[in-house]
Amino acid sequence: ANEILPKAYGSDLGFVYKPKSRIWINAALWYLFLEQEFVYVGDAGIVEPSGRTERKGIDLGIRYQLTNNLFLDTDLTYTSAISIDEQEGSNRIPLAPVFTSAGGVTYKGQRGIFGSLRYRYLTDRPANEDNSIIAQGYFITDFNIGYNFDRLSLGVTVENVFNQEWNEAQFATESRLASEPASVEELHFTPGTPFFVKVNARYRF
Repeated sequence: ANEILPKAYGSDLGFVYKPKSRIWINAALWYLFLEQEFVYVGDAGIVEPSGRTERKGIDLGIRYQLTNNLFLDTDLTYTSAISIDEQEGSNRIPLAPVFTSAGGVTYKGQRGIFGSLRYRYLTDRPANEDNSIIAQGYFITDFNIGYNFDRLSLGVTVENVFNQEWNEAQFATESRLASEPASVEELHFTPGTPFFVKVNARYRF
């Protein structure tokens, strides 16, 4: 019989550790092999195969309850991602994250007050196979505060508190301006959300 789907093999080894009643830690080492990596080509609107790949990394998560109402948390990941069939130096997997982190501080009051200050971080990463084009990383902070009534919740959310310039969707794509003699492969991106404030209201039936 013909093999329709390529194989994928993965493994992980981790643990959960609670050294004290208010601290919770989990960590894992993992590995993933794909017999065939499929890549979406935006300009052509197709998915094309790109050969065998492997990824390996480590994940770490920490939760800490400072008080009865105040909580800290953070998650960190480090990943190495390469194409097995390509030569070293031209074997990076475009846009594969290298280091990421997300976390923050959260407050849950006894009288309905709630709020949080959250961050998300992504390092620079290769946008093409030889790492000559870089997809830019970012560090974004969001804030929210609100109050819970019996069935009604009111709140305010502030996105991108420090108004950082950042790229959301990013791709290395060939393009050509009218003044250019030939097409150029460069980074194309969608700008991320700037400083933004919104009011939230939610009613539970």
